[in-house]
Amino acid sequence: MSITRHHHPDGTASLLPLVHRERVDWHDHPHDQLVYPSHGVLEVSTAAGTWVVPPHRAVWLPAGVAHAHQAHGPTQLRTVNFAAARSAAGFDRPAVLAVPPLLREVVISLTGDDLPAAHRRNLERVALDQLQRTDELPVHLPLPADDRLRAIAAAFAADPADPRTLAEFGREVGASERTLSRLFRAQTAMSFPQWRAQVRLHHALVLLAAGTPVTATATACGYAGPSAFIQAFRLAFGITPGSVR
Repeated sequence: MSITRHHHPDGTASLLPLVHRERVDWHDHPHDQLVYPSHGVLEVSTAAGTWVVPPHRAVWLPAGVAHAHQAHGPTQLRTVNFAAARSAAGFDRPAVLAVPPLLREVVISLTGDDLPAAHRRNLERVALDQLQRTDELPVHLPLPADDRLRAIAAAFAADPADPRTLAEFGREVGASERTLSRLFRAQTAMSFPQWRAQVRLHHALVLLAAGTPVTATATACGYAGPSAFIQAFRLAFGITPGSVR
């Protein structure tokens, strides 16, 4: 994996329109960065795993963390950079954050037209203050290291609705259900059902951004019906599936 270092002056911000499935290849920064899709759905990958985030969510990336992006649907990628030595956001690892209305408007202002330097510094202080008040959301999809777990992950990437139990997967990959369950908790900090639910919700975001109807998305992601899917989606992302479409 080739990683490019992107050098931008501290305090800079940018807006990058992306078309459906457009990628930003692996790179890192010497500064902390807030990544926010104000429109569309953005997939953010790091060595530790993947986040798929809709509007009203953002990803915090500390300095030096290699990452790549992919858009699902037409996406407005907005980024704000903060000096790593002075950043006071309070997150020392990548994290998904809720974006309250004030933070959203500040980020949009910072990534809009040129601003006077004093105005920009004031907005940056407001952004950091808002970030300090924001909790991390549990929507990370960790990538397990064990080859047996990766085989299970590949099966769900091909078909998120796969109904097989962990015991059934165990017979295919040559491990007991107990061993696989222990490995999932050790390598993802989740139980197998929790990890599977995250896979399905992430895939649902991708399908919805591509225009797939809510009912078809629920079926493709293994939910018993639209009502169960809508409830799980709202709990995870704070918005309805229809608002993503």
